[in-house]
Order: sequence, then C-alpha cells, then structure tokens
Amino acid sequence: MQTRVAEIVSVRPIIGLEVHVELATRSKMFSRSANPSYASDVDPEPNTLTDPTVLGLPGALPVMNLEAIEMSAAVGLVLGCTISAYSKWDRKNYFYADMPKAYQISQFDKPLCSRGAVEFEGPAGPLRIGIIRAHLEEDAGKLQHEAPGGHAIDHSIVDFNRAGTPLLEIVTEPDFQSAEDVVAFCRWLRRVCVFLGVTRGVMQRGHIRFEPNINTELTLTDGRHVRTPITEVKNLNSFKSVKGAIEHEVAQQPGRWLADGVVMGPGTKTTRGWDDNRQHTVLQRDKEDAHEYRYFPDPDLPPVAIDEAWLGRIRGRVGELPHIKERRFVSEFGLGAKEAAALTEEPGLCRFYEECVKQMSAPSAGRVAANFLLQSGLKRANERGVGVHALGITAGSVAGIAALRESGAISAASADELFGLMCEPDLREGAPESIAHERGMLIVRDDAAMARWIDEAVAAHPKAAEDVRAGKVQAAGRLVGEVMKKVGASADAKTVREAVLSRLLPPS
Repeated sequence: MQTRVAEIVSVRPIIGLEVHVELATRSKMFSRSANPSYASDVDPEPNTLTDPTVLGLPGALPVMNLEAIEMSAAVGLVLGCTISAYSKWDRKNYFYADMPKAYQISQFDKPLCSRGAVEFEGPAGPLRIGIIRAHLEEDAGKLQHEAPGGHAIDHSIVDFNRAGTPLLEIVTEPDFQSAEDVVAFCRWLRRVCVFLGVTRGVMQRGHIRFEPNINTELTLTDGRHVRTPITEVKNLNSFKSVKGAIEHEVAQQPGRWLADGVVMGPGTKTTRGWDDNRQHTVLQRDKEDAHEYRYFPDPDLPPVAIDEAWLGRIRGRVGELPHIKERRFVSEFGLGAKEAAALTEEPGLCRFYEECVKQMSAPSAGRVAANFLLQSGLKRANERGVGVHALGITAGSVAGIAALRESGAISAASADELFGLMCEPDLREGAPESIAHERGMLIVRDDAAMARWIDEAVAAHPKAAEDVRAGKVQAAGRLVGEVMKKVGASADAKTVREAVLSRLLPPS
C-alpha cells in the first residue's frame, strides 16, 4: 500500500497493445479440421468443426500448419521483427471450459518473431512503435452465456468450432500515449494484415481482436512519481471500443489509486471487460503472471527452423504494402489522398486498379481508371454487395470504355451505362466499341452540323458569346446548353464545350 499525503498534479498514460489475428488458413493450426476464419460468413452449427486433435482426445497428435507459419513470418517482416531461425512450441497450462485440453499450444521463450518496430502515420504526425514479439498459438473456443436468439439461460454453452484456429499474437512496447494513437496503429495493422492476405479482418467476427494494456504515471505535488496497476481490457473488436476502453481507464485509474493506494507491481495486474452500452470497463479477474501458466516445451511438436532460402521465399510474398502504394498513387498518378486510400483499402480492388492502368495507354491512365472504378464500379459493387474486382468486368474492358470516352466517342452517361452492361455475364467478353455501337451509344460526329448549331446558339445568346471572346469562358455554359438541345440524346457536354470554345476563341 502507498501512503498518500500529496495530491495528483498530472497524469501520463502508458499504453501497450496485444493484438490477436486469426489467420485465414484452410485448416486449423495443428489439425486438418476446417478453419472457420477461412472464407465463410455463415456460422456453422456449433461443435461441427472439431476433430480428436482439437478436442485433445487420447492418442491424437498435433501437426504444424506450414501456411500459418509463413503468414506469421510475413507479418513479422512488415513489423520489422527478427524472424527466428529456431523457435519452439510450449504448453501454456490453464483450465477454462473453452480450452478442452486444459492447455494451449503457444510459444514462450523462443517466439517466431521478436524485437521489431514500425513507423506509421498517427493523428498528429509519424509515430514509431516498438514490437516486443509476434508468436503463433491456437485459439480457444467460445463460451456463450445466453441461448441462440438471445434467450436467458442459467448456464453457459461452449462451442469448440473456433478452438485450434491459428492465432498470431502481436505484442507492442508500451509506447502509446493516447487512445487516438492506438486506434491509428490498429487501423494500420488491420489494413496491412488484410492486404497481405493473412486474415479476412472482419472485426465483427473476431478475425482481429485488440487488448490494450493501460496504466498511468502520476506526478504528485511532493515531486514523487507513482504508477498505477496495469489493466488489460480483453477482446475488443471495434476501433470505437478500443478508444472508449482506453479513455475510460486513463480517466478512472487515478481515482482508484486515491481510493486504495495500490501501485504497479507483481500480482497487481487485472483483466477487465468492456461494456459498450454503459461505456465502462468491468473487472473480470486478477491477471496471471507468466510463471503461473507453468510453461514447458510441447513434447509432441518439433521446433520450427527457418533457413535463409525459406525466409527469402516468405519475403517474396510481402510485396508493396498498402500505405506505400497509396503514396505512390498520389505522386505517380496525381490522385487525391482520399482516392488513393479508397483504392488501397482492399487488396482485390487495388490489384484490379493496377491492371486497368496497365491496359491503358493514355498519360492520364491512373486518374481515368480511378474515376471509373470509384464511381461506376463502387456504385454497382455496393448494390450487389461485392468488391469492384468481383463485378465481372475485365481490366481490358475498363480500358476500352475509357478509350471511347477519352476520344469523345461516347458520353459520360453512356460510359457509365456501358460499364454496367459489361459486368453482365453474357456481355463481359464482348468488345466495348461493338456493344456501344449495337446500343446506339456512339456519338455521330458531324462537324458541319456542329458548326451550324454553335452559330445558331451564338445568334440566340450574343452576350454570352461576347463574354467568352473576352476571356470569361464560364459563360460558355449557356451556349453549350443551347447546342445540347439541338444535338439530342447522343450529346456529350464535354465535346460540345470544346467545340464552342474552339469556334469562339482564337488559337493560342
């Protein structure tokens, strides 16, 4: 107990983070049982994705999932970690109802990835966060405290479908000083993991879960500094919850110290849950120290030995990361920051965008492709509940439509309509120009008729024409509107405007 005579002058948050990433492998970490985090958005029937290894039945032996190891090492490389040439498996012994073996296969003193650091853009500028380790383990099952449909029960239900799912646990240094900084890192990490293809990252389904470790350093009026006990808030699956839980703990911990005088030390760490409705944390239990888990090497699993050749292959799967692509799209293609961020949010869309750009020859290909995908593409993707890359239209077709539009052969409205048509299964293999011709979308160019219509518009609006000749090009809008009435349904405002300005303004 701490004797208190001084008052609190200031409070400094000290925040570390544990992140649990469910890896999207086809099978579980140590068995051939199907992994619920792989692809399905429909929950299978409880306790159907199990086998003797998952349930820890006598005689069942674990076998390592190679893909999970490579996925984890890829994330470790992005986090700047050292990938261990030798790592081993340990049994973490504890008994909960959702852990059927009464132990968890994890990594203790020799993890797969260790001692790294990452730099990313925080709310107030660049941040650098140290990474203590990233180790592989198996996930536990789920306990449900109400029956399906939300009906109250006087017992708990256990579902072992999630048990054995490969889980990458990332542990940071306590380098964060605000909830906003933590949320920025969480967003960055989720984006990177999804882009690498190691997780689907659906937070509502628990594919990535955040557990901040929070305490505060109190400066007192007598010059002393004391640290409050660490609180670990468990299983947060939204950025809003992460922010709320941290801010609540930072606000509450000084008051707890004033009430009980307990300071950080062995046996003082607690685990709390987050009540999203009441916006406060709830005490769950005292947190075990590492020695209480009685770690010992798993006798059924060999160590993981990664040589340079294997590590080189893993490096090859990392590629250009989304935040780097985002900066490149801005500098190379002249995109706005929001456009670049939208195009790099999902790996499928980003790959499709880059393929569209490759298919185009115009200098403005990057911007043109972005406009088509973020306007015509996203509109239809949202309607159908799929990604733009899954609409069915090919990159070559997008390039063909863009070429027609850039040449003035079709209007903006027709280009959008043609994009939609080429998403349909019976048309997606056709040539854009052929489909546009069949549908009457091609603009018939009659220069003599266009000149006559412009002259008629000038005669009807002489003041607007004089303003344009005087350099007020915005006045051309009235003349364009007049010509558009004469051209009819095939009119393209961009082409008409160019023709009006060309006729009224002398060559530069």
